[in-house]
Amino acid sequence: MSDPVLNLIITNHGFGHAVRACSVAASVKRHNPNITLILTTTAPRWLLESYIQADFIYRPRSFDVGVVQTDSLTMDKWATLAQMEGFRQKQRAIVASEVNYLKNNRVGLILADIPALAPVIAQAAALPCWMMSNFGWDFIYRPWGGEFISLADWIADCYQRCDRLFRLPLSESMSAFPEITDVGLTGGTPRYSLGELKALFSLKAPKEQTILVTFGGLGLQQIPYQNLENFPGWQFITFDPQAPNLPNLLKITDHSYRPVDLMPVCGRVISKPGYSTFAEALRLDLPIVSLTREDFAESTLLLNGLKQYGYHQILTLEAFTQGSWDFLHELPNSPWGKTSLSKDGTEAIASEILNYF
Repeated sequence: MSDPVLNLIITNHGFGHAVRACSVAASVKRHNPNITLILTTTAPRWLLESYIQADFIYRPRSFDVGVVQTDSLTMDKWATLAQMEGFRQKQRAIVASEVNYLKNNRVGLILADIPALAPVIAQAAALPCWMMSNFGWDFIYRPWGGEFISLADWIADCYQRCDRLFRLPLSESMSAFPEITDVGLTGGTPRYSLGELKALFSLKAPKEQTILVTFGGLGLQQIPYQNLENFPGWQFITFDPQAPNLPNLLKITDHSYRPVDLMPVCGRVISKPGYSTFAEALRLDLPIVSLTREDFAESTLLLNGLKQYGYHQILTLEAFTQGSWDFLHELPNSPWGKTSLSKDGTEAIASEILNYF
């Protein structure tokens, strides 16, 4: 009998979808090294390898765009609409090509996060399609009105063919999906201890004054790095290759390190609303300073969830880019709620996949 084959199909929007899908794939591979992984995504290979420290087949191919953006906050709706309509019009050809690939490679299960065409492809190939997310793209597009409404309807119709959804925390209802299993937070686990990190990077500032600044795969163009001059005794950490060289700014350019790996040494993370950054920080009880984000429906879910479950500070873009970062001298707000989120989403989804095979 041949080894089981799992095909992950990942939405092409920033890094967050790839991060959470790869954290599940890595767990699957750790528990059963004989499972073959195929990753269908245009996320960079180095990102996938930073989470999956095992062999996989990389297939740079896309079935959606998410939202076309120039950075983590700036959206191009009309380019998004044009590109998504292109996928919709080519649906029949895409499905035929993929069915052929799936059969030739003896794929046994699809796990998707969260391209609408994945369940359509799976159904045509007579394969089960499981999906994982905290939102569907119909939820993002529908509030934009106009031509986006019929696009959202098409996406919801595709999602109805999904066999099982693993609904992540900080989510919308995802009512288009017929079969829903709620799971906990997903994400990577840090590979280094506090002591190892301090030694590796010669970090001397106290944890409360060590700040991770991360804006996901698309970055943010207007980060006011000059504000770091106001915090001479503090340590800032960034993965931004465009960041200036400053005495209190550690620039991580080695792709084997991930933001989650640096979180144990940090007292706060500064970010934009993004599920994977929030989830990895919440799994470690790390306070989050988040910018707001207009006109992207998921942001409200994430910010409300952050206030409910995490230590937090919420800033407008103007306060972040034009202020002097006095917020760092204030203590984060405590979670509003008395309950905590389950942190076992990665393991729960991986376990179901292992049981299936």
